[in-house]
Amino acid sequence: MEGVLRHCTNMELERQYVDSHGQSEVAFAFSYVLGFDLLPRLKAIARQKLHLPTPDDAYANLEPIMVRAINWELIRQQYDEIIKYTTALRLGTAEPEAILRRFTRAGPAHPTYLALAELGKAIKTIFLCRYLHDESLRCEINEGLNVVENWNSANDFIFYGERGEFATNRLEDQELAVLSPHLLQVCLVYVNTLFIQEVLVEPAWRDRMTVDDWRGLTPLIYHHVNPYGRIELDMTRRMALAA
Repeated sequence: MEGVLRHCTNMELERQYVDSHGQSEVAFAFSYVLGFDLLPRLKAIARQKLHLPTPDDAYANLEPIMVRAINWELIRQQYDEIIKYTTALRLGTAEPEAILRRFTRAGPAHPTYLALAELGKAIKTIFLCRYLHDESLRCEINEGLNVVENWNSANDFIFYGERGEFATNRLEDQELAVLSPHLLQVCLVYVNTLFIQEVLVEPAWRDRMTVDDWRGLTPLIYHHVNPYGRIELDMTRRMALAA
């Protein structure tokens, strides 16, 4: 949520791809009110449940995966509070962690928290129906996450010192540790782009490229890079060691 609201660019984000751990019913509710789609790749899709719109609805063929109806009255009662907290998130007057701490301070019985969970159940049910029905949506989510995971894996490769963990609690050093891998990754992409251009300018290599090859072509590759440097060994020479 923090990354969607404050990403330091001029982009208007419409969709957010996340793994299973990046979604929750409250997150679905906030994403809906904030005006973007939360699109998770659900690992345990077979264990997901759908909520009924009203208690009077009945779907005989879906009974094994249907649960209780949405409590729309609770959502109506807490509508103003939902908008208040969502506006605080958008304007940056409150952090997501602070809001969640307020909701869960005395347990999960906070009425606004329960209303957000109800709204999230409704939005998640709609998403699950779309996810199961639309193969192109599943492919889109998978492709979007693959891009993010490749980006993260490149950063992990670059930030190999201290196993990628912050070794200090100083804010300035932490900011430097985050921004430096980004700068190095940009340099890596630039150099790889030049290498790829040199190869593909040759007709023999360019003609071998298929549609899928072009679609999967990316300069964000690093398996040809040795992050530890290169050590040349001359096994025919001996070191001049002192007696």
